[in-house]
Amino acid sequence: MEGVGIYAYHAPMTILLKNADARRIFLSKQGLSGPPGRLLGKDGLLQLIQDIGFVQVDSIATVERAHHQILFSRNQTYRREHLADLLEKDGELFENWTHDASIIPSAFYPYWKHKFRREHAAILDRWRRWQGEGFDSSFEETYRRIAEGGAVMSRELKAAEHESGGWWNWHPSKTALEYLWRTGKVAIARRENFQKVYDLAERVLPGRHHEPEVDHDAFVDWACRSALLRLGFATHGEIAAFWDLVSPDEAKAWIDARRPELCEVRIEPLDGGRPRQSFAFAGFDELARKAPEAPARLRVLSPFDPLIRDRNRTERLFGFFYRIEVFVPEPKRQYGYYVFPLLEGDRLVGRIDMKADRKAGELVVRRLWLEPKVKATSGRLERLEAELARLSRFTGVERVRYLDGWLGD
Repeated sequence: MEGVGIYAYHAPMTILLKNADARRIFLSKQGLSGPPGRLLGKDGLLQLIQDIGFVQVDSIATVERAHHQILFSRNQTYRREHLADLLEKDGELFENWTHDASIIPSAFYPYWKHKFRREHAAILDRWRRWQGEGFDSSFEETYRRIAEGGAVMSRELKAAEHESGGWWNWHPSKTALEYLWRTGKVAIARRENFQKVYDLAERVLPGRHHEPEVDHDAFVDWACRSALLRLGFATHGEIAAFWDLVSPDEAKAWIDARRPELCEVRIEPLDGGRPRQSFAFAGFDELARKAPEAPARLRVLSPFDPLIRDRNRTERLFGFFYRIEVFVPEPKRQYGYYVFPLLEGDRLVGRIDMKADRKAGELVVRRLWLEPKVKATSGRLERLEAELARLSRFTGVERVRYLDGWLGD
């Protein structure tokens, strides 16, 4: 590619990469460089999720639930029913934990078995300190209830129990269900009004995904290798954090053992500071040359988009400081309750505060903040308005309404 920013070689297999090209590679790896209007279909959706690795699930629906918005921002032909089929009928996706609750390709399930075994001991110790002795008294009973009686929702099990006071005061069967899910004994068969319906994992996942086993070395190799493939370049800490399956020490040992397969890459930060040492697979220079440019259109990202999950990486590559302020008291918020980042081409150019008012049939835009040196030009505002119109149609409201003063100063 003409103008590619690999502009110096130092020690053997060491590459210095310009910031703009690092952004371009990472956007491509995160599924944000493909044509957003190309027909996706169900097979294409499964491939997209496999390519980016996982899609985080969150209950907040200020505009749209996180998983739907993450996928729509990558392809506007995304259909919710395709995701539901892959999760609930085909068994090609399952819900469990990466760094948070996520939708994950079922082909990766054998590797999650190692996480389940690790979670068993960690949860028992952590939750015992949280809820006290005896917190696990209903685990076996809850499992038998599902094994013998079939799929169940949490609310169906707590009829005779006291109402929960929140996550810190779960009723016994809720605690049991969460433990059984976190350790792989049950899986989420479907959701009803976003409430989880649990069943035995072997009844939810097809045997071809549920039954295979991989040994520990193969598990660590896959966890590190697949993370690096999806990041493009990374430190050992970033590799470990991607899936949250292995420790930073395990990732570091994997890098040390795979040095012949890897090259050192020094990534120029946006502020022009000292390049950061990372690692990539050999042949990275060719990957960098072939990585496509991101579409020039402006897109609204979910606050849980995997592109910005690692806030420190986001700041280094994009110069964009972002925090979700849901749990920040309103007087202390810098922006708003649930503010959406704006991606234009390969730059994060601002953020927007808005909410879908489904009763009124409106996407209500409260305020726009553009980053320093980013101007509210007529062309940029037209691109934003076009994206908001697309998003409103996807969300199921009829129009976009801009409140007075939405452009700020």
